Amino acid sequence: MSEKSHSWATPAPAGLVALAMACFTFFALLTGKITPASSGLMGIWLLGGFAVQVIVGIVELKEGNILSGNIFTFFSAFFMLVTGLEFIFKYFASVNGWKIDAHVDGWGWLPLAAAVTLWAPAYLKSPKCLFGVVISLTPALWIISLMDMGVWPHEMAPVAGWLAFSGGTFGVYTSAAVILNTSFGRSVLPMGAPFIKPQPASGPALGSKSA
Repeated sequence: MSEKSHSWATPAPAGLVALAMACFTFFALLTGKITPASSGLMGIWLLGGFAVQVIVGIVELKEGNILSGNIFTFFSAFFMLVTGLEFIFKYFASVNGWKIDAHVDGWGWLPLAAAVTLWAPAYLKSPKCLFGVVISLTPALWIISLMDMGVWPHEMAPVAGWLAFSGGTFGVYTSAAVILNTSFGRSVLPMGAPFIKPQPASGPALGSKSA
């Protein structure tokens, strides 16, 4: 990564907007502002989010950003693509009276929640508004997983919904801050200094050349 290391602008703001879209639609569903009858349309919106986030993940990995590259990649696959297709499938299942056992969703969400939880400390080196996205979504993922597994009652759904709304709000703010601060070359929207200040790199960036 020599003179071409900055040939691509970061697509992370687009990925955060896509994440916010998913968070807001989940908020609407989990808090009862929309009914399950809208699940087919919600699935289509999530497929749009997949198209954005998979591009973000690939570009971030290309630029050597191990954390954001990996998290956008698996979010695009499971949070967007799989969930979007599931919502469309469940819509047709409800219309046609198909019998399905959706408890598998909880087991699928479980490692995603665990991964985000275990990776969250790495975001202590990121701006506080980005850390806010992660700290909001982490408990929401656990609630959704445990509800889908049948471990927790569905009365917990509004809690997960409001946490998703919080994460989406932080995501929109962070995306706007990156765009405006970069465009104007100064701090237009404060992002908050990281809890842990990143150390200056003395060698290749982590994730740029691993093997």
